[in-house]
Amino acid sequence: MNRKLRVATRGSALARAQTGHVVAALVEATGVEVEAVIITSEGDRSKESLASLGGTGVFASALREALVAGDCDLIVHSLKDLPTARYEGLVIGAVPVREDPRDVLCARDGLTLEELPEGARVGTGSPRRVAQLLALRPDLTVVDIRGNVDTRLGRVRAGDLDAVVLASAGLTRLDRLDAASEIFALDLWPTAPGQGALAIETREGDSIPELLSIEHPPTRTAVLAERSVLAALEAGCAAPIGATATVSGDELTLSATVYQADGAVELGCERSALLLGDDIHVASLLGEAVARQLLDDGAAELAPVGPSADGGADPTTSARWPGGTE
Repeated sequence: MNRKLRVATRGSALARAQTGHVVAALVEATGVEVEAVIITSEGDRSKESLASLGGTGVFASALREALVAGDCDLIVHSLKDLPTARYEGLVIGAVPVREDPRDVLCARDGLTLEELPEGARVGTGSPRRVAQLLALRPDLTVVDIRGNVDTRLGRVRAGDLDAVVLASAGLTRLDRLDAASEIFALDLWPTAPGQGALAIETREGDSIPELLSIEHPPTRTAVLAERSVLAALEAGCAAPIGATATVSGDELTLSATVYQADGAVELGCERSALLLGDDIHVASLLGEAVARQLLDDGAAELAPVGPSADGGADPTTSARWPGGTE
């Protein structure tokens, strides 16, 4: 059967590249015809910092509104940009295989973080990255920045900044990974929950069987565990929290770190669980367990995290994660 699917995306080069990868995979696997629909979000229009706009979820809202309104059949998100709170009527229909989740440094003259001169100006719009930079190099001047990948890299080329911190996945999808001067190891520098993964969101009840061809269950399980930490901590996408989950055979391992804003103090926790058939349930419970341990150890004294007045969000329902086949 050959039909047309309308996929909405933001208009940035990275968003288009991500959507292009999804479209190419769908077409190759199923032969379905796909039409791209470009949506502009408030996050794209505003020059304010992400924190002041309410976090990276601002990028998702316009796309979701278009999907609910019937202007498209599916939307492609960077999974790290999706709030954990449920969006009524929508589900994540597929999670493709994850790209490299690590962060990278893009510095002038190919310098590493250790080699940057004292007081070097490093740009990032992420509170987590700010804390991580200052934890390793408290002498740095960290500059809040916005803009697409080329804009950020351009500030390094122009000499306004000595370096910027970006996601390896984004550079890879843009064929720009050669701009990286250092790739940070996840055990030293955990990244945002869901970083490197994409989410294809659809309307609840819609039947789009073509999405089965690009679903990658281990990635879905890993990112759900990471996002479950975020949900159980009642923290937003912009909170100074890093999380890393991996699936190896039938074992799921999850680690998470909460940072003080200035990087002076950090608190981590790592746990593992066996996947015994209900991967989604296990991932959710493991994320909750890690979050509880972090809170018990004093995470709320470092960062604005902790259960809300209504007892906290249920990450399995708030994130609306069906098994990918519904």
